[in-house]
Amino acid sequence: MPTDAPNPFYYLSNFERALAWIAERYADLLSDGEQAFLAAFLRDNTRLPQVSRALLVRMLMRKGALFRTGRLAYAEIGCPVQAAAPLAALGWVDADADVSLDELFGLATRPELQRAFAATPATRGLRKAEWLEALRAADPAHARPKRYREWVAATGEAALRVLVAPVCERFRLMFFGNLHQDWSEFVLADLGVFQYERVAFESSSRAFQQREDVDCYLALHACREALELYGDEAFEPLLAAVDAIDTRHNAWLALRRAKLLFAIGHHAERRRDWDAALRVYERCAWPGARHRRMRVLERAGRDEAALALALEASAAPESEEEQQRLGRIVPRLQRRLGLAVRESASARAVQRGMLELTRPREPVAVEYAVRDHLSTEDAPVHYVENALINSLFGLLCWEPVFAAVPGAFFHPFQRGPADLHAPDFRARRAAQFDACLAQLESGAYRATILRHFETKAGLQSPFVFWGALTPDLLALALDCLPAAHLKRWFERLLVDIRANRSGLPDLIRFWPRERRYELIEVKGPGDRLQDNQIRWLAYCVQHDMPVRVLDVRWTENVDGAPVGEADAEAA
Repeated sequence: MPTDAPNPFYYLSNFERALAWIAERYADLLSDGEQAFLAAFLRDNTRLPQVSRALLVRMLMRKGALFRTGRLAYAEIGCPVQAAAPLAALGWVDADADVSLDELFGLATRPELQRAFAATPATRGLRKAEWLEALRAADPAHARPKRYREWVAATGEAALRVLVAPVCERFRLMFFGNLHQDWSEFVLADLGVFQYERVAFESSSRAFQQREDVDCYLALHACREALELYGDEAFEPLLAAVDAIDTRHNAWLALRRAKLLFAIGHHAERRRDWDAALRVYERCAWPGARHRRMRVLERAGRDEAALALALEASAAPESEEEQQRLGRIVPRLQRRLGLAVRESASARAVQRGMLELTRPREPVAVEYAVRDHLSTEDAPVHYVENALINSLFGLLCWEPVFAAVPGAFFHPFQRGPADLHAPDFRARRAAQFDACLAQLESGAYRATILRHFETKAGLQSPFVFWGALTPDLLALALDCLPAAHLKRWFERLLVDIRANRSGLPDLIRFWPRERRYELIEVKGPGDRLQDNQIRWLAYCVQHDMPVRVLDVRWTENVDGAPVGEADAEAA
């Protein structure tokens, strides 16, 4: 039976859908020039043929804004020079752009460059960057831009420069609410590579409420990109640029600004510029900035100031993470200053044992080696790390996670809500989360989890690890994990999603006949517990959950037989 041929302009259709979305939801935030672009692209087909629109989208989907015509070979478009002419007439593309020496080295091949600069001193063996620097030094005239065909005459090609790239980049930001997603999301969704939950948000729901929000985001992004290229320059110009970005009216953007300041502080620390790091951290509201101030003061030899700040923080720690760090830094500073050390009450220690295993003939992760060694038919062991508990939470609480609260969802390609890490994430969905967690008291949670496992299979989620969650593993978990323990884990996740989604033990062992389990954190030779792992282990011990740490020691055995487990079962 004949089938419809695939649409060769699928990417153009997707781009037009996105522009129509922006025109409908963001009309009040668009400039006259942006409105004119949308009108011309979406409606003026007489001046802008399909192949011209397609060529523009093809270029927008590639990296950069400068392209050789010979590298724009698309069967459905045909001659790129002809397709570019209407774009040039509108001022959207420079169809015969001037190209700088630096840009030339990004466009041309090495043989082409060798022909173009055959009269210059020998450059064999030089890397492109070294060659470029040598050309600059040999003849300053090379720094003057000229047309691509003048640089590399033999190719007969021109260079196209997309002049509307900044406008379209702004549209991409407005549609997705970020700059890490691009137009390929449409294609991946159409192909079924990524599938997203359909959220019934209002047409008025959008990432940005005023034009200044978009400007702020782009300005912060520019500062972030500048930081990535920073060397030994002074921080003052970058900090001045950040200070000029007013985010007081938008809590979401204020958090992005705080995160950027935190990154600048880290950069200053790496340069051992203690004064600059302190100045940055003092004005930074990102979680952990106060602890970084303590560490900088300590590394700068200002122990008294560090201790004063640490004691101030001890009165009201911002998180479990800071409290854990304070438990180390305060005694250390007190000892260094010759002060009495008040030891905090020690928590119950997690059980720990040693497991000796024969070194595998082929390299294998230590967690898998322990899993295979411990697993039996009556007590299967699974490698789950963060996947199982997060997935069970995500399946039970699917509705509140994907609730269409204002500011959470604003386009069809969101893996999760935009405010997932916001301090009020749970509070804004309190009734829905309370209803889900109440199912752990009534026993209804099993049916909800199983239903979502079937009906939501494969949909993107910030919590559910579909690749790791099998029907057998899910059945074992529901049979062997007490509802009271699930509730404890889920409550802790909701306290600090950013910090607590990771750090969970590597393995879980089930005893199906006895309907019980244990969590096992595996540490290979030379490995040590990370802070987030220590916090999860302490939490489990505090609430009488079966958990232990197994330290693995490799042994060499002549006959290849396993040496066995030393104190592991008793640990």
